[in-house]
Amino acid sequence: MTTILPNVPVSPLRQKLIDDMTMRHFSAATQRNYIRDVGRFASFLRRSPDTATTEDVRQFQLAQSEAGVPVPTMNTVVSALRFFFANTLDRPDLARKLVRVSHPRNLPVVLSRDEVARLLNATTSLKHQAALSVAYGAGLRVGEVAMLKVRDIDSERMMIRVERGKGGRYRNAMLSPDLLTLLRQWWHDGHRQGVLHRDGWLFPGQYALKPISTRQLYRVVVEAAHAAEITRRVGPHTLRHSFATHLLEDSVDVRIIQVLLGHAKLETTALFTKVATRTVRAIISPLDKLGIFVPTETPPAP
Repeated sequence: MTTILPNVPVSPLRQKLIDDMTMRHFSAATQRNYIRDVGRFASFLRRSPDTATTEDVRQFQLAQSEAGVPVPTMNTVVSALRFFFANTLDRPDLARKLVRVSHPRNLPVVLSRDEVARLLNATTSLKHQAALSVAYGAGLRVGEVAMLKVRDIDSERMMIRVERGKGGRYRNAMLSPDLLTLLRQWWHDGHRQGVLHRDGWLFPGQYALKPISTRQLYRVVVEAAHAAEITRRVGPHTLRHSFATHLLEDSVDVRIIQVLLGHAKLETTALFTKVATRTVRAIISPLDKLGIFVPTETPPAP
């Protein structure tokens, strides 16, 4: 599979890495990232990475840390090199020397329901309102919204077919009646304009043959948030975060939310329990149940 880096000669070692990833159905984006990160290690070595030693691996990670490479980036490189060492080179001894760095996860930014409504109403076109409503109403990632096709909307089963989810996984997302109504309005409007077709993209870009870009969707969210006077930094993923948090606040089981979001691990979904403020406010403290601090009425002024 040599289309990942077109017009660039591919060495036998790089081709073997590409073949190993293709055999495991890695996405094109993941393959590009792994090739880039293995190349980063090769640039550090200044020789072929198949000649690396355990000391080379240790020195590379030390150099990355001293250079101030962000922890998430370092961990991404570790994932790429572990795959390369363990599968392409069959050197598990090198893979074991790679160290993942723990780092605290920031709590996701979540909008209130009123803020979401203001943001959606502040969009400047029906297409943009529909796209952001899918992100919030179905909890889709921005890339999943961009890659939806008209045929992915299943109004009979009230499902949205997500064919290009994270890691290439397929899943069904929820389709609410209100969202279906909005999407039908967008279909009639877009079809009348000649930009929507039954076999085409649900949210086409500047040219109907290409989908809207994730960058454009990010700009739409930022501009709508500014118009809605939302001061916090938000993006398309904020709508997905808000979807999950609002479901938790409505007492939907976290395992069901995990399926709706397409999370591989439950602990990823459980992070939203930390920002579900309505759930926290609804809990009665055991201190209150003691009844020993009942406020006394202040006598009326004479």
